[in-house]
Amino acid sequence: MDRREFLGLLAVAGGASSLASCVTVNSATADDFYHSQPFGNVRLLHITDTHAQLLPVYFREPNVNIGQGGAWGQLPHVVGKALLDESGIEQNTRSAHAFSYLGFEEAAVRYGKVGGFSHLATLVRRLRAECGEGNSLLLDGGDTWQGSGTAFWTRGKDMVGACNLLGVDIMTGHWEFTYREEEVLANIAAFNGEFVAQNIFVTEDALFEGANAFDEDTGHAFKPYTLREVGGRKIAVIGQAFPYTPIANPARFIPDWTFGIRAADLQQLVDRIITSDSPDAIILLSHNGMDVDIKLAATVTGIDAILGGHTHDGMPVPVLVDNAGGKTIVTNAGSNGKFIAVLDLDIADSGIRDFRYRLLPVFSNLLAPDQEMENYITRVRAPHLETLHEPLAEAGSLLYRRGNFNGTFDQLICDAQRAVGDAQIALSPGFRWGTTILPGQTITMEHILDQTCITYPETYVREMSGEQIKLILEDVCDNLFNPDPFYQQGGDMVRAGGMDYVCDPAAKVGSRISAMTLDDGTAIDPNKNYKVAGWATVGSQAPGPPIWDVVAEYLRNSGVARIRKLNTPVLRSVEGNPGLADYSGVIES
Repeated sequence: MDRREFLGLLAVAGGASSLASCVTVNSATADDFYHSQPFGNVRLLHITDTHAQLLPVYFREPNVNIGQGGAWGQLPHVVGKALLDESGIEQNTRSAHAFSYLGFEEAAVRYGKVGGFSHLATLVRRLRAECGEGNSLLLDGGDTWQGSGTAFWTRGKDMVGACNLLGVDIMTGHWEFTYREEEVLANIAAFNGEFVAQNIFVTEDALFEGANAFDEDTGHAFKPYTLREVGGRKIAVIGQAFPYTPIANPARFIPDWTFGIRAADLQQLVDRIITSDSPDAIILLSHNGMDVDIKLAATVTGIDAILGGHTHDGMPVPVLVDNAGGKTIVTNAGSNGKFIAVLDLDIADSGIRDFRYRLLPVFSNLLAPDQEMENYITRVRAPHLETLHEPLAEAGSLLYRRGNFNGTFDQLICDAQRAVGDAQIALSPGFRWGTTILPGQTITMEHILDQTCITYPETYVREMSGEQIKLILEDVCDNLFNPDPFYQQGGDMVRAGGMDYVCDPAAKVGSRISAMTLDDGTAIDPNKNYKVAGWATVGSQAPGPPIWDVVAEYLRNSGVARIRKLNTPVLRSVEGNPGLADYSGVIES
């Protein structure tokens, strides 16, 4: 059986059975929770979207992850009990806490924090030792150098050092490109592994002016793929960076590079690799987002597995996607250092015979910290501790971000902007990164930086017409709910404070948003101007102070941070959607 045929014959249950036996364990020891029998001869370890979280954190999974059209009810658009049932995970267990939002506050206290690079390092060592030296690769899907105060102050260098200690072999990127081009290149040079991206090219004008390129003939800015011998087998790993970087983030930081999905280029590259290199397996290390990867897997043949990131979907079981060449495994490994994916392949001379996939939660109270990594993290943080540890207020309720619509921490950011900027309405990006704070915890400056720390944090307060506000909401809503995954950019809905609206994800473009009102119920007039506060402008730098200073000022005057109103939209056309549970807003039939 060749490496394509094996996927065509493999049942989904074959990949999920070993996972179910692992993740339903509700144990107090690492040996019980993480132990598994070695399988096959090639082990791929995958982390993604850690967002510079060097320390253990709390992170609540979403209760709103709506799929439309063909994605309705399909992974990753299944939440809560429906997700646990579909994945074979027992309720009220350690694993149920890791993969769902259910009973989050109580379970977080019971099971503790997740992630942390020193605990992750211990688990990586364990997983590599299980399969033997030379039989594994550690892959990083990107969004690693951004998301914390220390990453911002070191321009991502703290995370490069941490990944070198962790032993990352290959990575691709997204938020890495929100530093300036020279900073990106310097970090890649300092990285001990390989940085790969088949879908980033140097512009013709930049090439003419002598800009650096991995291959001047093809125009590739970076090495498109790499070949590694693992377990005596030849593995090709192709990089797929986030295709919409210059649209979702400031193009001014990286003016010489162009991005895109480039499915046709990817197919040509895969065909060339098969012909010239005869690999035993081809892996796409992707930062497309889960829905885009599923469509890409159906479009491009010859890829055995896509290890994906960007949309922060913790996939307890893989998705097997049919295409003209057989089937492709598609996975996504969550975010914030909370998970590590393990894909074990059994490869013979005839090709891949079988696989096992697990997504392992990184519970810091089950894993002793790696001392070398712990010492490194202590050194990195030492110059900044006074700033990071500044107490600002007490959390009056659970503060979280993740979900298609407004989270409580996002509401806090909007409330801060309105209060400090004396604005009627506040807008905040639908970022999916950002940690969770339990009720009664002290909110520190570090927590605020974990939610807001980007390289374009400047705020604004300006006049906008009702029509302009609606256009912004419609544009972001289309990015989220466009029926064609290749037009989805992977973020969540822009957060709007001080106003309410009706959202119909199933409606046509330009018609998803209606009935916009201010908090007092006054209808928003398309021809009237409103005072709007916001931050993270992509086109040009805004004039105001960084958003973390605005939120910190608000919290210092609050004592206890309370959410008085959560601006969640009224939803239509979503009744019965398994990607929606315990919604705090109104659902209209």
